[in-house]
Amino acid sequence: MSTLPVNPDPETDAAKRVLPPRPKAAALVALSFTLLLYLVELVDVILPGDLDQGGIHSRMLSGLDGVLFAPLLHAGWSHLFANTVPVLVFSFLAMAAGIGRFALVTAIIWVVSGLGVWLIGPADTVTVGASGLAFGWLAYLLVRGIFNRAAGQILVAVVLLGVWSGMLAGLLPGNPGVSWQGHVFGALAGVLAAWLTSRTGKSRKAVPPAAGNLEG
Repeated sequence: MSTLPVNPDPETDAAKRVLPPRPKAAALVALSFTLLLYLVELVDVILPGDLDQGGIHSRMLSGLDGVLFAPLLHAGWSHLFANTVPVLVFSFLAMAAGIGRFALVTAIIWVVSGLGVWLIGPADTVTVGASGLAFGWLAYLLVRGIFNRAAGQILVAVVLLGVWSGMLAGLLPGNPGVSWQGHVFGALAGVLAAWLTSRTGKSRKAVPPAAGNLEG
């Protein structure tokens, strides 16, 4: 009778990664999404219509579909330039557990941050921009290591917090023209996404592994 070591759970290993397992593919996804933002802004500049009106109109049923479109729209090139580096860096790092997990995290942040703006955003305004996503990805990256008990992810969080600590001011109200609501709900959604995905991994880990004993 022989005893074999139980293979480590690949889901658990994936959850604790610091960098994407396929960095080239992850970089391509991050770059493609960013280029899409630039293409949308270019179309908005060229066309006679105003695409930004497709953003979130707070507490108006006719503006609820803006939740889907607002992160793709920006109030000018300077607005888009300000979001470019955070979107590229945070989205790339958020793919550490795979593109599928990244898609789930992004969907949670996209919807929750948009609905938060729709519920409590200022009246008679249109909210656009990918900063809600950026804050959500940042919050996800900051707390995932705590939920996953991963030292490497916590170290990355410390570095990110040091480099982008100035972004935290965007969570406070009082800056004209800045949707602190989108930033706050994006950050909350990022924490929620980290918690939900960590629990999913733990529930799968809780399933008893196949026996590692062989008779012979």
